[in-house]
Amino acid sequence: MKVVVTGMVGIDKKRYLQNVCQFAAERQKDVLLYNVGDMMYAEAPDIPPSKILDIPMKRLSSLRRSVFKDIIAKAEKAPDLFVNTHATFRWRHGLFPAVDFDQMRQLGADMYICLIDGIAALHTRLVEEHSTEHCLKDLIVWREEEIIGTEMLCKGIDEKIPFYCLARGAEQETTETFYKLVFEQLTKKAYLSFPMTHVGDMENVKKEISEFRRLMKQFFICFDPADLEESYLPHYALQASREGLDFVEVTVLGQTIRLDLHEVLQIQRDINSQIYARDFLLIEQSDMIISFIPTLADGRAAISSGVERELQHAHEAAREVYVIWTAKQIPSVFVTQTATKVFDNLTGAIEFFKKKGYIKSDHHG
Repeated sequence: MKVVVTGMVGIDKKRYLQNVCQFAAERQKDVLLYNVGDMMYAEAPDIPPSKILDIPMKRLSSLRRSVFKDIIAKAEKAPDLFVNTHATFRWRHGLFPAVDFDQMRQLGADMYICLIDGIAALHTRLVEEHSTEHCLKDLIVWREEEIIGTEMLCKGIDEKIPFYCLARGAEQETTETFYKLVFEQLTKKAYLSFPMTHVGDMENVKKEISEFRRLMKQFFICFDPADLEESYLPHYALQASREGLDFVEVTVLGQTIRLDLHEVLQIQRDINSQIYARDFLLIEQSDMIISFIPTLADGRAAISSGVERELQHAHEAAREVYVIWTAKQIPSVFVTQTATKVFDNLTGAIEFFKKKGYIKSDHHG
């Protein structure tokens, strides 16, 4: 499998992909990893670290072509390899493509994966590890450019090649997801749907949702919206402005950081619209949606308008729609009319998936 992996600056793709290669090695898969950026620096030792985008475009292009020529030659002999690159670059003079179509056709990748991450995590890594000047709005724009750039590259080369968008999330979980996407393609792909924002302070409900996510990830290749959670940022910004603060405090990558309140308010609309578009993209790259609707303390179903909209979109995209409805309250017609099947507990759903052959019967939860 030849896989082209893209993602904007600040994702830390190299370390992430090294972990995927390690995970693959433990399963007797020898995957070669080619980091285009590192190879370009190795070929031009006169360029100081993080200054490669400052060299003339002509030299940058010939350097990149030389590196890709090497990768293409090596790809002919290697059965499994990952090419770590960008789809787009931001230069002093704007946006430009980071690859050449003729060489990408020669490479003949079997799959394209665009890795994404949350704004707070991207900002933290850029501040710590890069000299890239940016505001939060830049990160929102760059992320979107990289997704669309990768998709257009993939489809421009061959409509039939799969393109996936994958949030890197909690590393170990998504390392396995990445591996399965590449090497276990017969495994069903599921988009996980569940309430997020309005159950934020309900510990019991959050535990149930965590268990649902854990089990589904054992059985399926899961696209999990919680792997890129930033809908809390506008909510935090509102609280901060009420309290008269000029910053928003968040915990990310194991540390507490402060984001500029004005910058967070500036991207509020972008966050909401990107969540909407991204979740629909994740549904479309899945075989099915599995929605878990927990029960609130008063016995009502914890269903949000977001979950209802996801179910509707999956139904309209001709995906299988499975709903685990735990409440005594009867589900609305908006749920029953879109669902392929409704279960009243998680165990019932798992049994059904086993009978359908989606889960191997020797697979234990």
